[in-house]
Amino acid sequence: MRLNDIVENFDAVTTKGNFKFYDFAGDSWIVLFSHPADFTPVCSTELGRIAVHQSEFKKRNVKIIAHSIDPLDTHVEWVNDICNYCQDICGEFPFPIIADPTRELAVKFGMLNSGQNIDPETAKTVRALFIISPDKRVRLIQIYPASTGRNVDEILRCIDSLQLTDRLKIVATPANWVPGAPVMILPDADEKKIKEMFGNDYEVTKLPSKRVYIRTTTNYK
Repeated sequence: MRLNDIVENFDAVTTKGNFKFYDFAGDSWIVLFSHPADFTPVCSTELGRIAVHQSEFKKRNVKIIAHSIDPLDTHVEWVNDICNYCQDICGEFPFPIIADPTRELAVKFGMLNSGQNIDPETAKTVRALFIISPDKRVRLIQIYPASTGRNVDEILRCIDSLQLTDRLKIVATPANWVPGAPVMILPDADEKKIKEMFGNDYEVTKLPSKRVYIRTTTNYK
C-alpha cells in the first residue's frame, strides 16, 4: 500500500466476529495497525494504550482495527492478558483484532520486512499503521521496527491534522503542530479564498529571499 491508494474490500476474521472491511468501516476513518505476534510485550502495551484512548478515537469518528498473524484462539487469550495487564481498561476490549495466519492481508498491505520469505509458518509483521479516510484511501502510513513501540498521542495528532487540512483545504500543519497552534497557509492558496477564510488575521514571515511563502494563522476552528 502507498499513500492515496484505495483499500479494496476484504473479508476479516476477528475477535469481534467476521466482517467485510467496507461494512465495518462505513463512513468512519479507520486506523489499521499490525503487530509482529501475539503475547509479545511491546504489542501488549500498544493495544492497551489504544484501548484506553478509545473515547478519543471515537470523538474523531475513527474506528480501530488491530492485526496480528496469529490465529483467532490465541488472539482471544491475548486480549484477556492485555486487559489484566492494563488495569485502566474497563469492561469489554473495545476493538477487533484480525487473525491473519496465512499472511494474506500482511502481504497486501506491505507489513513485512523487505526481502522476507513469505512463509505462513515463520513470517512476522513489522509495526505498520495505516490511517484510512472514509473514501477508503490510505492517507498516512507509519512503519516501525518490531523493537520500537508506537506513540498513541502522535497517532491522534496525525488524525487531527488530516481532518483539519481536509476541511480547510488551503492549510497545512507545521512541525510539532498540535490543535490550537498556528497552521500554515499553502503558498499556492487562492488569495480571495484566504481573505474569505481568515481576513487579515494571518502573519507573514519576512525572509532574506523576500519570497512570501511562510504565512501562519490561528484563526481556524
